[in-house]
Amino acid sequence: MSEEENTGQGAGNKRYLMAAIPLIVVAALFAVFGWQILSGRDPQEIPSVLIGKKAPALDLPPLEGSNRPALTDAEIAGKFTLVNVFASWCVPCRQEHPFLMKLAEDPAINVVGINYKDNPDNALRFLGQLGNPYAAIGVDRSGAAAIDWGVYGIPETFVVGPDGTIIFKKVGPIDATSYEREILPVINRSIGPASRLMN
Repeated sequence: MSEEENTGQGAGNKRYLMAAIPLIVVAALFAVFGWQILSGRDPQEIPSVLIGKKAPALDLPPLEGSNRPALTDAEIAGKFTLVNVFASWCVPCRQEHPFLMKLAEDPAINVVGINYKDNPDNALRFLGQLGNPYAAIGVDRSGAAAIDWGVYGIPETFVVGPDGTIIFKKVGPIDATSYEREILPVINRSIGPASRLMN
């Protein structure tokens, strides 16, 4: 075989290899997406690095006029708590609010709120219209507390055990289905069969 033929064959192999690279990349992407779909994991689920760690310190001022105390560490200490991040301008917050009102009836669960980047008057109007499920409300006008808690968007709800450890994070609104499938099993694993409000 001449050197010219050898060079021509090498160039042909390179072309085949260059043509195969996009196919390999596409096949790899299909494999990753297929695994994600078949794994049963929610693709919208955003893991939190805070799961299993102590909740960030809470020292937020009260929502004046709400007749609820400020949100501090003392308000969640020793209690099984849902920390709900909400705002009056958040449409999904409005959707989940009736369910939070129902959850607040359960004496085993302490529901508290972080009012995120909201106008206090609007927040009071929101709670006045829909009811106030929160045992305590902290105002986070700057969003600094939300950053500490790793909030991506609202609503978000953190499940905090009586020892102050974050054991679950729910991104998006809570409803009866997500509560039964996602949150209630965490409650039952953590403190035993506690809440049967939704059954």
